Amino acid sequence: MEQVSQAEFWQQRYEQDSTGWDMGKISPPLKAYIDQLPESAKNQAILVPGAGNAYEVGYLHEQGFTNVTLVDFAPAPIEAFAARYPHFPSTHLICADFFSLSDAQYQFDWILEQTFFCAINPARRDEYVQQMAALLKSNGKLVGLLFNKDFGQAEPPFGGTQAEYQQRFAPYFDIEMMEPSDNSHPARQGSELFIKMRVKD
Repeated sequence: MEQVSQAEFWQQRYEQDSTGWDMGKISPPLKAYIDQLPESAKNQAILVPGAGNAYEVGYLHEQGFTNVTLVDFAPAPIEAFAARYPHFPSTHLICADFFSLSDAQYQFDWILEQTFFCAINPARRDEYVQQMAALLKSNGKLVGLLFNKDFGQAEPPFGGTQAEYQQRFAPYFDIEMMEPSDNSHPARQGSELFIKMRVKD
């Protein structure tokens, strides 16, 4: 499991086109969430960590969201995204370890979770929760999808249960929604939870 904490592991997956998690488009539940946001949200600071090929970031950009930041520590998907979206601000494409981001430098109105939590070493899940909370502004939100499934394997994706997530997130977040997604991609039907949480002050 330790290898998933190394950029080289993920870079190799992209170089070998071993990206079975990649749906090739934005996740339907996240598209639906973005589509219902008010016009005033388009200037909010948004983070998409572990973004990979970043279809969500591309969609936000296409819809006129002006302050979106992509973080991944494998250079390959960032380079590919920059090629697809040459007008996306390069200062918002960050090749770095999510856990190394400083909350003194970065603060966001909301963070979008899409297959990042399931890719990190499960031993770092509490660290993930704490870092998410630190990177959010007061009243900031964590929105996205978590797998509600045990994959029973020693490599990503690493699954989990709703009970585990509630226990881990509750000390730092008010959980406004954590329920089965009814509009998941066909390959993920019945295995995703849609989450919306607000960071505690």
